[in-house]
Amino acid sequence: MRASILFVALLSGCLGFNSRHAQSASTGSAMPGAVEDSRQTTYVSPAESWFEWQNIGHSHEGRPLRVRRLGSGPRRVLWIGGIHGDEREGRIATQQLPRAFLDSPGMAEEVTLVILEDCNPDGAARSTRGNARGVDLNRNYPAANFKPSRFFGLRPLDQPEARALHDLILNERPDLVIVAHSWRGDYFINYDGPARRLAEVFSAHSGYRVKPSSDISPTPGSLGSWVGTTLGIPILTLEYLRGRDPWAAWGETKDAILAVVRAAPSG
Repeated sequence: MRASILFVALLSGCLGFNSRHAQSASTGSAMPGAVEDSRQTTYVSPAESWFEWQNIGHSHEGRPLRVRRLGSGPRRVLWIGGIHGDEREGRIATQQLPRAFLDSPGMAEEVTLVILEDCNPDGAARSTRGNARGVDLNRNYPAANFKPSRFFGLRPLDQPEARALHDLILNERPDLVIVAHSWRGDYFINYDGPARRLAEVFSAHSGYRVKPSSDISPTPGSLGSWVGTTLGIPILTLEYLRGRDPWAAWGETKDAILAVVRAAPSG
């Protein structure tokens, strides 16, 4: 009897989530300016409903910053679904990654995967690069190259979203961080810290060329600068082509993402 009650509760919670998700997708309220696609809503079976979201903080406007943990392996990987609110091309990758991870034989025993759904839900609601205060959350970290400004924050971590991600990284101490972005007129895999070999693995599986941060304009106070240079943790920045269909983006990079999630630490 207790098992039946538990199954019904899980099923109703799962269906409730997906009905809300479908409604937000049809109205466009969750992703203003996003590419419409009937496949955007994915059914999650009751057996999968244990993938619980946990709140690690809230945005300026009170939206939850949610993480989900999968697997129990010694290798720890953090996936960040977005940090700029107008770069939503990786949203399907974030949605589909849990199932792909668990479907990969042995992956859950080798890796603990932590997924941060979105670091900037207020920006996503507005389809703006910055958060509700207009601050670029990818410039608000305590790296040596931080530059205070109205657009980067007056002090490192003076934005609640950046503080929450900062604390998550220090608590998890991942072996690899992967962040989904998009770039106008180009697509590539960028890296900071000791991640060149992992970037090359990603490139070999996706066809996305490797582009080190030294080939890009300076990014003061960026997550890459702090994680890769200050902490010495490998970090990959996945730059999808801006405007790319999110399902196509996931199809192009699925194997590459899983390959680097599983790969041994780079040297």
